[in-house]
Amino acid sequence: MKTWIKRLLLLTILAALLGAGGLAWYARQPLQIQPLPTTVNVTPGMNLKSLSAMLEREGVVGNAQVFWLLGRVLDRGGALRAGVYTLDKPLTPLALYDTFERGEITQAIVQFIEGWNWREVRAALAAQPLLKNDSAGMSDAELLQAIGAEENHLEGLLFPDTYFYAPHTSDIQVLRRAYRLQHDKLMTAWESRAAGLPYRTPYEALIMASIVEKETGAAFERPQIAGVFLNRLRLGMRLQTDPTVIYGLGERFDGNLRKVDLQRDTPYNTYTRAGLPPTPIAMPSEAAIQAAINPAKTDALYFVARGDGTHLFSSNLDAHNRAVDRYQR
Repeated sequence: MKTWIKRLLLLTILAALLGAGGLAWYARQPLQIQPLPTTVNVTPGMNLKSLSAMLEREGVVGNAQVFWLLGRVLDRGGALRAGVYTLDKPLTPLALYDTFERGEITQAIVQFIEGWNWREVRAALAAQPLLKNDSAGMSDAELLQAIGAEENHLEGLLFPDTYFYAPHTSDIQVLRRAYRLQHDKLMTAWESRAAGLPYRTPYEALIMASIVEKETGAAFERPQIAGVFLNRLRLGMRLQTDPTVIYGLGERFDGNLRKVDLQRDTPYNTYTRAGLPPTPIAMPSEAAIQAAINPAKTDALYFVARGDGTHLFSSNLDAHNRAVDRYQR
């Protein structure tokens, strides 16, 4: 009942504003922004509705619905540039829309998404208009040296996160931060690893974490997925995991994994080769690293996708084949 009353009251207010020309008046009145200066963070993918709600929460606008309505009526807020904005003087709603649409940011944002590979990171960096793309002409070996990495391959070395940077910062600085953060996360996890793991180095744990990251989108399954793969490693069984095969195909992969692809040998084909692939296949999240370092204790050796994003686990081949018949045939 209270919700209906609030909605009715809001509609009445909006109708009054429109009917009396109040919206035009509102558009030119300075907002009571407190304190000054204040910062607001426009995140990637934010639309007019979520922007308005965020501005009300931060005390920049008094009423999100009125600010949103102004944007809808004037067709504003459709081209928001993500970043951190510093508001250091009183602004009218129209001037605030101008600020967002011109992209007058004090800090820009680039996101590295869990499960991305290095090609996708490169593309994300190149798409940042305010980031100096100094890495564009560098080889992987030169870039590894520039970010202070001792490894021989860039894949998996960067931590997936949201990175803020000042306009015209070099992308090398962003990559260096992402590398150091992933390195620190990995080494911290390594210090608390479970006993008896078959990894010789933290890098091998990172490889496993990247496979776990790509195998499941269900976070609660990650430790069990890791447990299955570690069981297989201990028994000398091949991992037989599709994401490694897909990674080995590179740009030849067209979205359809065929039987011939599973039979084509590459260093990353875990159907044709035993053990771990030579490098990570993606950027693993901290949760995936933790799963690889502290896997679930399980007797499962197989799993099959249920079709809903989760898996059914089996400890023997007969049970696995029945699960395959049920969910995939």
